[in-house]
Amino acid sequence: MKIAVPVANGMVCMHFGHAPEFAVVTVDDATRIITSSETLVAPAHEPGLLPKWLGEKGVNAIISGGMGSRAQALFSERGITVVTGAAAGKPEDIVREYLAGTLTCGANVCDH
Repeated sequence: MKIAVPVANGMVCMHFGHAPEFAVVTVDDATRIITSSETLVAPAHEPGLLPKWLGEKGVNAIISGGMGSRAQALFSERGITVVTGAAAGKPEDIVREYLAGTLTCGANVCDH
């Protein structure tokens, strides 16, 4: 399983479409333990591009502070799970909380 997290300054970026980088965290499905993590520079922002780009990277889920409804729909069309409302934190910590079922999410901070 691969989980993407939008990142700015090493922390979860609150707005998915403005993230300069994405942490892509690979998780062993059987043990639910992180096996690797890489940081990818985001391509230039273009509506609808990021769901396709991350899908091509093999991402199965994305965790973000906020994401617009169009991006959420595009991820859904690709079968990629979307989690919004995550608080700022280090990507690997956020993923560990998600895997443990302890990730606390607030409101989606993006309203478009």
